[in-house]
Amino acid sequence: MATKKKRHKFTKKQKKKLILEVIILFLATVGALTIILGIGHKVVDVFSGRTAHKVVSQQPELDVELLSINDYSRPGLAMNEVKGIVIHYTANPGSTAIQNRNYFEGLKDSHETMASSHFIVGLDGEIVQCIPTNEISYASNDRNNDTISIECCHPDATGKFNQQTYDSLVELTAYLMGRFQLTTDDVIRHYDVTGKKCPLYYVEHEDAWQQFLTDVNQYIDTHGEVQEE
Repeated sequence: MATKKKRHKFTKKQKKKLILEVIILFLATVGALTIILGIGHKVVDVFSGRTAHKVVSQQPELDVELLSINDYSRPGLAMNEVKGIVIHYTANPGSTAIQNRNYFEGLKDSHETMASSHFIVGLDGEIVQCIPTNEISYASNDRNNDTISIECCHPDATGKFNQQTYDSLVELTAYLMGRFQLTTDDVIRHYDVTGKKCPLYYVEHEDAWQQFLTDVNQYIDTHGEVQEE
């Protein structure tokens, strides 16, 4: 005669322990799968050459006031590749963007010097475009042939940009970085090319310059869209 096996009865304490172990095992499994899948995507990206990054695709509002082609401010020479963005200041306190644009235009007649910029950011945050980005400007000396130049207006002799100018500069720089596949490592001051104290405030205050680069990256992080290369 077969004997009946006694069913094991779990105590409440054992049941709680068992349930807890099941939950821990479940969470550990989910965590492991997440890690494995994440690594898997990265491995696929590495072998396929894909990288994801954010880009600001929305162009800021521009007042396009192109200079006449001439030997002193807009030579009309093609720029084959954009490798950087150079930030300048006008060194003309209180002047507006359009006044500085008109100064560049007048050089074709005055022959006073050779100077220009792709963009000028004004005291009210307006952005005037003087030269197409596929042409060189006369702004950054040895880097004229591969950089986009941005002149910035400033209210006083310190050279510090007011908030409207600063905000538009951040937006424009972020947009141009995305358009030409650049990083903040490629954003430099005129000072970094020639040693000239331009833009003055951001040469004399290195911390302010580093903060500007940080603000550009934050703008991209906030307003940019993820793109895969």
